[in-house]
Parts: sequence; structure tokens; C-alpha cells
Amino acid sequence: MRSLRHAVVGFFLLFVFAQTAQAADLGPAPKEVQEVVAKAAAYLKNSQGEDGSFSPRVAGPGVSAIVAVCLLRNGYGPDDPVVAKSLSYLETRVKKDGGVYDKFLANYTTSVAIMAFAEANTKGKYDAILKKATAFLRSMQYDDSKVESGDAKYGGAGYDGKSPPDLSNTQYFLGALEAAGVGKDDPAVKRALIFVSRCQNLPNPEHNDRPFAKKTTEDDKGGLVYNPLAEDSKRDKTPQGGLRSAGAMTYGGLKSFLYAGVSKDDPRVKAAVSWIRRHYTLDENPGMRQAGLFYYYHTFGKAMQALGGDRFEDAKKTKHDWRKELFEAVKKRQRADGSFINAGDRAFGEADPNLATAFALLAISYTRPRVKK
Repeated sequence: MRSLRHAVVGFFLLFVFAQTAQAADLGPAPKEVQEVVAKAAAYLKNSQGEDGSFSPRVAGPGVSAIVAVCLLRNGYGPDDPVVAKSLSYLETRVKKDGGVYDKFLANYTTSVAIMAFAEANTKGKYDAILKKATAFLRSMQYDDSKVESGDAKYGGAGYDGKSPPDLSNTQYFLGALEAAGVGKDDPAVKRALIFVSRCQNLPNPEHNDRPFAKKTTEDDKGGLVYNPLAEDSKRDKTPQGGLRSAGAMTYGGLKSFLYAGVSKDDPRVKAAVSWIRRHYTLDENPGMRQAGLFYYYHTFGKAMQALGGDRFEDAKKTKHDWRKELFEAVKKRQRADGSFINAGDRAFGEADPNLATAFALLAISYTRPRVKK
């Protein structure tokens, strides 16, 4: 009996050791992460303007806000000199209407500014700014005062309150509401969920009755499109008459579904995950090749974290340590001076090294090792 007990205990300890060793191997090595982050942070420090801004001509206060967010999420506190100057600059861009913008991209820039202020909001310092900025965002959504609920624009957000809505602007809109502490039962979130559902290549009379969804190919099925209103777009249209799914939009849509309270067992979430399984890659932004690559990386990381799980199994049954793979994909693109750049990418602005570096660090913030309980 004693030998049997010893054998059982030995087997149990061996099992625990194996599980612990396996867990220890998950994700990137903290030292490597810190080295990449430190080099990138040093680059950003040297690139900051005297007024605390980063590339204001590219996206007004938008790049400055993303820099603040990415540094805050990587361990640099609100009192860090670069972060503090960025936040002070953002405060100067707050308008009377509550928005944080210059002349364009009001939804994007206000959204990322909310994320920055929320990350740095110790002792309620930015409560008033966050309240007004959130109200400003709400005013730009296509709600019942602007269109009927059956309209494809309903629930979406565009560059401002007048431009057509798209999924990219809408996912940032939702991300800002989440950062500000707005719950999934909020009317604005529920309206946005309607728009996001109409962006999915998944014909469903309840959630998406748009014509393009009925022409979805098997390859595009479950993925999400940038603009459900672009059915006449030569760029986005498929030979079958539908709209092509895109990687960043699918990950952004998946994250939006989960934040809005959609169950992982819901057909919309299952279909999005199935598309991701079939198109899992960190070599490119699926559907866009190299365009928006760093935007894709940080959206990938945010969605995977929301989905949960240390390993993700693709359609070929390969299990991916997604944190480690994401970190390695970002790390190998870092330049000698610590920066990142996506040369030639004008559509997403990643030809600007400040924006690309901020997106890269934001992606890395989702690769941090698990907090063991």
C-alpha cells in the first residue's frame, strides 16, 4: 500500500511539475519584452515635441494619445516625464463640446484620448474630462435622432457626426466607452452592437440582412468588413458580389461582440472565431497584406485577451502560444533606433514612426505573461 501511495504521489508531483513547466514557457520572456519596450520608449522620448505632442500633423492629438496609452500599459506611470507631457498636451486639445480633436478625425482622436485619460485617472483627476468626452462621443453615433433602426448606418460611428460610419471608427468608439466604464447594457453599446453585427459576413435575418451578407463566400464567412455600406466599392467587393472580410476588422469585431456582452456560444462569435482559425497569421493583416500591420497587431492582441486562453488552435489543429508569437512578430520589426515603421502605409498612417511605434508597444502590452493566482 505504501509503495502504491508513493507511486500515486510521485505521479501527481510529476504531473504538477509538467503543468508548471508548460505554463512557465507560455508567453515571451519578461526580460526580452522589457528590452524591446525600453528601446521603443527611448525613441519616443527623443521624438516628443516641445509641447508634449507626437506627430500632430498626422492625426491631431491622436498619436499623442496612443503614445500615452501604450506607455501607461507598459508600466510607465502618469508621472513619467513623457507620459505627463503627453497628457498635458492632450488637455490643451479638449474642446468646449468635450471632444479631443483638431480639425478632423474627431471620433478617433477623442476615443484614444479617453483611453489615455482613463489609464492615467488616479484619484479622479480626469473625471470631468472623461465625462464630457464620453458625452461628445455619444453625440456622434448614428442613433434614433439621426436614422431609423433599420438603416445600415444605425449604431455606427464615423470620423465625425456626419461622415458615414465604419467598423474601425465604431470599434474605437466602443473601446473608449469600455475604458470610461460604460457597461454593456448602455443604449449606446447596444446600438453599436447592431451596427457591428451588420458588418459580419454572416447572413442572418435577425442580425444582418444586408445584401452583401447573402453573397458571402465560404472563405469570407464569419469575418467582418470595414464598411457594410460599401457594396459598390471596387476595392472591397468580391467577384461574387459580396464584401471581403479583413483581419483587423474581424478581430475588432470579435472584441466588440465580447465587450457588448455577446456570449461565446453565440453564432456571431463562433463564426468570427472560425474565420480567425482559418486565417490565423502574424505575417500580414489578412485581406490587407502589409497595410495597417501594427493596427492589426494591437487589435489581434486585444481581441485574443478578451477571448481568453493561453493557446489558440487554428483550423489545422495547430496550437499557438499567441502571446509569444505576437511578441516575436513585433520584435523582429524593431529598428536599430528602437522605432517601428510600416513604410509606404498611407491608409493607416503607419509610415509615421511615432504612430507605428505606439501601435507596436500597444500590441506588446497584451503579450505580458499571465498573472498567476
